[in-house]
Amino acid sequence: MEGIFQRYLSLYRALITKLNELMSPYELSYSLWQVIFYIKNNGPSTLVDIANHYNVEKPTITRRVQRLEDLQLVKQIPGMDRREKVIQLTELGEEIYQTCRKKITDLENRVMEGIANEDQMITFQTLPKIQENIMEGEGSKSE
Repeated sequence: MEGIFQRYLSLYRALITKLNELMSPYELSYSLWQVIFYIKNNGPSTLVDIANHYNVEKPTITRRVQRLEDLQLVKQIPGMDRREKVIQLTELGEEIYQTCRKKITDLENRVMEGIANEDQMITFQTLPKIQENIMEGEGSKSE
């Protein structure tokens, strides 16, 4: 289906802009939110765990975590290895998560207005399949 990437990318950019606007009162961006979201859903985590999940370099996550520490939304806790940084949400981080999660859910509901539930479910199920195909394609060479 020619043009699907362009449609997706224009949707993605608009969505990230909306999310950044929504979180700006909390001095957050979507990239910082990703770290908070991961920790909230997976519990205390290492920088490597977070970096691997989002397929980004560890220094990128280190900078994000440092910013979240500055905002007092996350803190380091002792890990199994002294060299390993384990990060968890602070009480303020939990509060900000709940507030932003509600706003994001409201946004999700607004942008899906007028779209049949069946179509929403198809989209919800199709996007991970597209991601999987992209990730599998990175390992294979075209002939």
